[in-house]
Amino acid sequence: MRGQRLRPGDRVRVVSPASFPSAEWAGQVIGTLAGWGLRPELGAHALDRHGFMAGTDADRLADLNDALRDPGVRAVVASLGGAGAYRIVDGLDMTAVRDDPKPVVGFSDITNLHLALWTATGLAGVHGCVGTGGRTDDSCRQLLFETEPITLHAEPSPVTVPGRATGILVGGCAGAVANFLGAGLPRLDGVILCLEGPQNPHFDRMLWGMLRAGVLDGIAGFAIGDLTGLDPSVAEPGPEQAVTVIRERLGGLGVPILAGLPFGHTEDQVCLPLGVPATLDTYAGTLTAASAVC
Repeated sequence: MRGQRLRPGDRVRVVSPASFPSAEWAGQVIGTLAGWGLRPELGAHALDRHGFMAGTDADRLADLNDALRDPGVRAVVASLGGAGAYRIVDGLDMTAVRDDPKPVVGFSDITNLHLALWTATGLAGVHGCVGTGGRTDDSCRQLLFETEPITLHAEPSPVTVPGRATGILVGGCAGAVANFLGAGLPRLDGVILCLEGPQNPHFDRMLWGMLRAGVLDGIAGFAIGDLTGLDPSVAEPGPEQAVTVIRERLGGLGVPILAGLPFGHTEDQVCLPLGVPATLDTYAGTLTAASAVC
């Protein structure tokens, strides 16, 4: 299920479902969207502060549901990731999403929202952010304004397992995907699972948990993004930790794995559509996915 592509003049709501942004960063996000010819507006509680989160759970959820319910709002953009989105997924207005699908943009902790929305409604979204410039903004704009597929090109990686696969592209931040096991993550039969995650010494444990739970039994393939700082507990951490973990945990599944893709917690990331048909081709080193809008 995909929302309609954006057009100049459309209203877009910027909300903070997780951590709070600075006023300067929120202004940069708003400015970028306005530069695309959109009419961005800031959620009522987007700049609130409650501990490490942007306001209370009730206020963050209210902002998000208000945006999902408003027929004049044509896309929802998370100002920031951080932490806290997982606390509000059970209160999402899925009826409003089904009645009026619109893309949600965000990554990191916002993966929790993408997973909840896709699991309940099949809604397509955008893994990424707005406001950093470069190919990040360019790819996000493409995914929201255009209906043509997007292709990501991988850097050479020693963890690639050869093959081709097609399936619905699902996933995002590895920590959020693994944590969602206890929140209703379904079996991922026929899915191409994309995974990325910064500075996380528990990546091996995350993959083990998904394997142990059986959700990867019918997986079609894996698209691996940035894993910088996979294990900071190791002196001079490098990509060799990722190579070992992915080979040992995922290599035995007998499905294609393409690593080195430019999405995730990395400078100048490429935004990625989620919940859409995709093709993984390790021979060409590409991941091609349908747009997040129609």
